[in-house]
Amino acid sequence: MNLRNTLNLLMKVVIEEAERNPEFEAKLNHALGSLSASKRKQSKQSLDAKPVGADETKRGKNRRPPAALDPVQVARKGEADLRTALEKLSLDQLRDIVAEYGMDPSRLVMKWVDSARVVDRIVELSIARARKGDAFRKPVDTQQQSSPTVEASSPATRLADAASDTMQETGHSEKS
Repeated sequence: MNLRNTLNLLMKVVIEEAERNPEFEAKLNHALGSLSASKRKQSKQSLDAKPVGADETKRGKNRRPPAALDPVQVARKGEADLRTALEKLSLDQLRDIVAEYGMDPSRLVMKWVDSARVVDRIVELSIARARKGDAFRKPVDTQQQSSPTVEASSPATRLADAASDTMQETGHSEKS
């Protein structure tokens, strides 16, 4: 075993014993003259604390606060709902939404002072993002309407309907 591994093993044993035995920890702190027992316990508690969630992340001093709502999710419910929700917010809260969701690549919206103008921009981009990919989705109404009519008619009924349509187009009646 090399020196590095030996020292690592020694320190691991010392740390584990200090965590189990408060008296040993106090003697160790006194001998080293470094940390007081209270500071050691505080740092241990901060390490054992639960991980910080997305809502509680620390932000830099020049970062904006988190957005009050997700405009794309609200836009999926409808434009009127989105406008109603946005009109309740202050200009700073609107700017927080713009910043968090990257709605200002040209850096112009953040300079606007008219909140109605900012709301219009958020609505425009949110609706576009909410509808993105709709070209690849089948409309729900079309699927529900077409399925029952196809299943309700039998092949014989469809053939008879097609024959009567053909006869009416050519001018033949069923009596002749």
